[in-house]
Amino acid sequence: MTTLSLPFRTERLLLRPFTPDDIDDLYAYQSLPEVARYLYRPPLTREQCAQILTRRAAGTAWAEDGDSVVVAVCPASEAKVVGEVVLKLASAQARQAEIGWGFNPAYGGRGYATEAARATAELAFAELGVHRLFARLDVLNTGSARVCERLGMRREAHLVENDLDGERWGSEYVYATLAREWKASVAATAAGELGDA
Repeated sequence: MTTLSLPFRTERLLLRPFTPDDIDDLYAYQSLPEVARYLYRPPLTREQCAQILTRRAAGTAWAEDGDSVVVAVCPASEAKVVGEVVLKLASAQARQAEIGWGFNPAYGGRGYATEAARATAELAFAELGVHRLFARLDVLNTGSARVCERLGMRREAHLVENDLDGERWGSEYVYATLAREWKASVAATAAGELGDA
């Protein structure tokens, strides 16, 4: 079974596995209509959040299609979960993974989603052997589209009215990047930083 090296620290964040003690923090954002809005499901109840944490605490393999890893995101300065990043193994044979994220809007505008998604993507390529990483998001979710673009992902598709959200037809964008593109982007960024020194 392949797993991520967690906990993992970025400049401002701690990425770690969820624990049952995270119930209040998880419920604080998963119960919000504005968070559930782009997930094509209603807000979660406290009981549903507790069930999710039980499953997450048990761990997940990374071997078969549908397996997933969910990372809790905490500011380094406080022991509070403010969001999550999810990696889902879409195709084990083709080494394709989907990345997604959800954050407490109270912590929006600080770049946490981009920082956490970048670190998780790096771990996906370096430790899980992912060949292609993609994100699917509602076209109205402009915040997540900006995160994808900051990560250097290209928009590969615009799926028109491909899902039903209650009574609203939702359309999706698909963003993606390949392992070699990610590596080249990281190398270019590092070279630019060295040149600035």
